[in-house]
Order: sequence, then structure tokens, then C-alpha cells
Amino acid sequence: MSRRGPFALCLLILGACQRTSPPSAPAVPDAGAVAVLAPAAAPVPAAVPVPEPLTPCKPGGSNPLDAALDYLDAGKYPEALSCAAQASALEPDSASAHSARGEALAALGRTTEAQVAYARALAIDPEHPDALLGAAHLYAVQLPSSREYDELGALYAERGLSQPDVSPEMLPRFALVAAMAMNDLGQASEALQRASLVLAREPNNPEAAYEKALALFELCRFAEARTAFTGLLNDPERGAHAHYHLGLLMEREGKWKQAQAHFDKAHALSPRDFPVPPMPTEAEFREDVARAVAALPEDMRRDLTGVPVRAEELPASEDLLSGEPPLSPAILGLFRGPPLSEPCDGSETPCRSVALYRLNLARAVRSREELREQIKVTLLHEVGHLRGEDDQELAARGLE
Repeated sequence: MSRRGPFALCLLILGACQRTSPPSAPAVPDAGAVAVLAPAAAPVPAAVPVPEPLTPCKPGGSNPLDAALDYLDAGKYPEALSCAAQASALEPDSASAHSARGEALAALGRTTEAQVAYARALAIDPEHPDALLGAAHLYAVQLPSSREYDELGALYAERGLSQPDVSPEMLPRFALVAAMAMNDLGQASEALQRASLVLAREPNNPEAAYEKALALFELCRFAEARTAFTGLLNDPERGAHAHYHLGLLMEREGKWKQAQAHFDKAHALSPRDFPVPPMPTEAEFREDVARAVAALPEDMRRDLTGVPVRAEELPASEDLLSGEPPLSPAILGLFRGPPLSEPCDGSETPCRSVALYRLNLARAVRSREELREQIKVTLLHEVGHLRGEDDQELAARGLE
């Protein structure tokens, strides 16, 4: 599910900014199975599309780079690409020329080529502001969401913010991309700081207001989040997201009818982003969880001996607020207690437990089949915590 609305602040300089939907979580192989593969025929290389030849640059009396920048400002991206290509050919060591080429390629959806163009610009000048902003936006907003891309987006945006001579015009642009990337990375405190920086300079920036509202929600500052999302209900681009999060907030308060009204409105405004969830009954969910536990490899089931796996509705506030920073209210599961390698302190009975959350899991998928797969992946994630793995290690194994 994509939560990203159009990135209005960058439209004039960066083209289309709608975040594509994140890929589904990769399937996790059974750790107890050994795959025997038959010899495979040599793969046939896929045909590589040949790009259309560029029309000659028409600089109109300017040099090719200035013409490319003028075309970018006018939203004429094919013409901008022609002139930027000529500029980079004439001056191969010009970071500005390669950055302009990357900007035009990104606006035309040629993201792989844009990545190379920005990489070349930043290899020439690692502090080039336009290249940093363009690369940050490409990785944090335009490309499909992934931890690696969001980390790169945040890295480039933060590098831009750290420049001592960053211009007043560029500063909020860097801060907004940083807020987006950090929210997607689960770094809500940092996202809140960056969004607040934008709003201090541009109080009516709706994208920054949305990032702030999202960060407040993730930080479990629910009253503030409700106020912030309520202020976005009439926004044509973010209204569906505001209704959805207000539904989540009402749900946490047990106000089921009000929650459902917000969920229905979110679906009506954006059915693609907010489909009707495949909501199992509590009994059906318990059965799905029990089947997932029974299907675990023998060594994992052995590790779970004496560790109850509970089917719960939503994470409790005391669990969310048990550490600093708080856990996200949207977590799909939770391991409570010390890992197996550490002793219990006797403060809880049972010492260790795993919870899987029905409502959050159902809203994270689009079908019952996906739900069963997500229950499996979430269970494997929590077993990883039981065994002492942290979130970074689990993410590296595709169990984020």
C-alpha cells in the first residue's frame, strides 16, 4: 500500500513524484527443507529495449546546459534531456550537466539511467546540491519502496541539509525528502524534526503536515496525531490517508463505528490504496496462527517450547511504550521477553511470549492468501527475535 501523495514541493524541478507501491515481502524458504535443483538450461538474455534517439538540442541562443535547465523549469523533459545529453557530452566533467540529465531521465520514468546520471554527477562533485536533491528524491520517493532505497534517499537528503551554504530555497526541499525517507525507515523522531523544519518555513505545506502527522502517530502521540490528521481531511491528495489513520486511532479507542466510517471514506476516496481488508474472524485468525506454528521447522518449534504464541487484536499501549523510541502502532507482531541466550528475570509470567495482531495483519495485505503468508513471515520474524536477532539482521534476511 502506497501512502505517498504527490510531492508538490518538487513538482516543478523533479517531475512526477508519486511513490510506487512497495514490493510484497519475499517468501521465506522452509529452513528444514533442502532443495534439489535439476540442471537448468542456460538462461536466454532478455531483450534490452533500445531507447529512441534523441532529437537535436535546440538551445535557442543559450548554451546546452542553460537550455536544459530552462526546459526542465518549463516541464519539457524530452527537450531537456536532449540538451542535457549534449551538455554532458561537451563537458563530461560537469556535475551540473549530469545532474540535469538525471533530472530529465527521472521525470521521463527512465529511472535506471537516472540513477547512473546522478551517480556520475556525485562522483564528480559529492556536494552538488541539485544532484543530491535529485538523487534523494529518486530513491526516497520515485523508486519502489525498499530499505536500501530509503536509506540512500535519507543519506543524500541529509548530506544536502548538512552543507553550510545550503540555500534557503533548497533547505525545506531537502528536509521534506528526509522526512519522507525517515518515516518509511521507521525513524519517526527524526522524521518529525525534519517535517517541523519545513513547516517552520512553509507553514501551509500539506506534504510536510502529512509527514508530521504520520510521525506523531508512529511515536504514539495519538492526541496530537488526531489533530494533525483532522487538519488534512479536506486535502484532495492526502484526505484518504488522513481518514485511514483517523480510523486506526478510533479503533485503538474502541470506537468501532467511527473507525469504520473513516475506513469506508478512505476506501471511497482511494480504493487502490485502501482496499477492503480480508478480515478473518477471531476464531479463523487463531486457526491461521496455529497452522503457521505447526508448519515451522522442527528446530523452531523446539525453540518455542514454553513460549506461547498468542493471537491478539491490537498492540497494547504498555507494549508500545515499553521502550524508547516507542514501537509503531502498526506492528504486525511482537516478541516479549529476553532472547533464549539470556536468563529470565522473573518479572513476567510467562517469561517469553509472541503476539500476532489480527487487525494490523489484515490491513497489511489484500487477500486471505497474502494474510496467511504474512502471518508466516511475521512469525519467523518474532522467532528471530527469540533467537537473539535484531531488526537489522532480520531485515537483511527478508523478514522486515
